[in-house]
Amino acid sequence: MKGRVLRSHGGGGAQTRALVRELFLSRLGNPALDRLDDYGLVEAAGARLALTTDCFVVDPWAFPGGNLGDLAVCGTVNDLSMSGATPLGLTAGFILPEGFAFGDLEAIVDAMARRAVEAGVAVVAGDTKVVESGCGPFVTTAGVGLVPQGLDISGRNARVGDAVLLTGDIGRHGVAVLSCREGLSFATEVCSDVAPLGGLVGALVAAGLELHTLRDPTRGGLAEALNEIAAQSGVEVEIEEARIPIDPAVQSACDLLGLDPLHVANEGCAVVFLPERQAVRALEILGSHPAGVRARRIGSVVGSQARVVARTALGARRLVDAPSGELLPRIC
Repeated sequence: MKGRVLRSHGGGGAQTRALVRELFLSRLGNPALDRLDDYGLVEAAGARLALTTDCFVVDPWAFPGGNLGDLAVCGTVNDLSMSGATPLGLTAGFILPEGFAFGDLEAIVDAMARRAVEAGVAVVAGDTKVVESGCGPFVTTAGVGLVPQGLDISGRNARVGDAVLLTGDIGRHGVAVLSCREGLSFATEVCSDVAPLGGLVGALVAAGLELHTLRDPTRGGLAEALNEIAAQSGVEVEIEEARIPIDPAVQSACDLLGLDPLHVANEGCAVVFLPERQAVRALEILGSHPAGVRARRIGSVVGSQARVVARTALGARRLVDAPSGELLPRIC
């Protein structure tokens, strides 16, 4: 790594992956971290624990469908859920600018309280720091969850022959934040999809399905999530563009702004890789859950070349690249 840190290093795309691999892994690498999942697995007293940490710097801190507090709880819980874990507890650190209104802070904390109840988890510890005005507010979190014995879900476990499912429509969070930040208005308001996914994942685990990989496509969107999995597992993922659920208002906004919906952030859906023979059953389970009513099968794992390709409506195939640069700063 040369030069200086850029905003694109935190954007969730190719620059972020380069930063993680070339700097952090080269110095901090260990078997848990080297897996490059959104959580690390540790064992203690015979229990398998998933640990995760996150920083939330969304700008603006409130947006259609939620605020910084919603993101802090849901984002942390969802990273734990991608391991199949049941969340046990969260911590939260608040970095507040001097002069920040108490009413606004109350709105953030109230959102965290509501989401914690919804996710069935408690915030068990915290910290507060106040910095000079002009930056923030920011929230940092950590979470711990209990992983059932025998469950092994990882970005490294996708296999040729797997079906690829998507639990909800894409692009709503990024468009909601961008519209609020830039003062844009559309014929239909786009609200963030921010939501906890523990119940949805729990239903799949309880059904005894052979879950290989779970990933929530946050920064960098669906394209980044699929490229990460393809690289971790060394597989070729093929998706059908026509099968990807996109709200018409989100598609219209992306067309207007010149954005690819596959690159736009999400906070309430996940991709699921599992054996082909279990795809129909998984979709039935997802469809019976409020967070999975728009679940679709969007593709398959078709080969051993580490890449993502999309089949267009006309039958052509194109490479789906991970996003590069800073497209939507501070969306989480």
